[in-house]
Amino acid sequence: MRHGGRRKLLFLNMAFFRNLILGYKSYIKAFKMIVKYRMYWYLIFPALLMLCIYKVGYSIHMNAPATDATTMNQIIWYLLRLMAEILVATALMRFAKYIVVIILAPMISKLSQKVEFILTGKKYPFNFKQLILDIKRSVRLGIRNMMWEVFFFTLIFLISLIGWQNFKESPLRHLLMFVSFYYYGFAFLDYTFERLKMNFHHSIQFTRKNRGLALSIGSIYSVLIWNFVNISSLFDWSNFSDSPWVFLGTFCWNVLLWLCASFAPIWAIVAATIAMHELGKTEENQ
Repeated sequence: MRHGGRRKLLFLNMAFFRNLILGYKSYIKAFKMIVKYRMYWYLIFPALLMLCIYKVGYSIHMNAPATDATTMNQIIWYLLRLMAEILVATALMRFAKYIVVIILAPMISKLSQKVEFILTGKKYPFNFKQLILDIKRSVRLGIRNMMWEVFFFTLIFLISLIGWQNFKESPLRHLLMFVSFYYYGFAFLDYTFERLKMNFHHSIQFTRKNRGLALSIGSIYSVLIWNFVNISSLFDWSNFSDSPWVFLGTFCWNVLLWLCASFAPIWAIVAATIAMHELGKTEENQ
């Protein structure tokens, strides 16, 4: 019994690392496919969305409410506005990646179908009813994943306060990064699950079984989109005459970060679809 448990644990560890490597290899294949079939035109949609998100965040940062309130009514309105802006800013910072996946659900779904057609020749005709169902499922999954992230964040935060008193000093806080990787990867794998007509329960069970794949898919996406674009450098050219080369260097760097963030959902969904295809062939061979 003891040897059987060890063999099972060894098999699970091997499967985890095999799926982890599969995800990273799929990103390499995905990049080649995007270039070969000119899928980079899809970049327009997330690029505009990212620009809007960064612009909203920058506007909130630059238009902080005035603190010269004197009457009780002014103080109440000031506090309400401040709380609203903090909530919006927190949502954009913490859950921007989910917001991107949810809003771009129609494009991501279409792109995933195109990749599957290239790999298998199977074509999915346009169905408006199915499109609505895809969007609903994406929203539902995004909300579910956000709630689980909040749960794990709260749990690790409380444990860190008890053990280290300061959350930033706790080594446990680094676990949140891997939690995020897992749920982001799940979000992209789910587009293939949906086409396979897998319900939520089966999708969750499959992702848990192949958590290495979810982690690798989610990690690249998260790293690319997890950057801080200085939106002011893209629009404010007032300092150009003072030091043009420094300004142009800053401008180009922030454009690069913006393009990386815009490319992230495209690269991730192509990689996720390729990975699921490769995983299916592996399971058939086994």
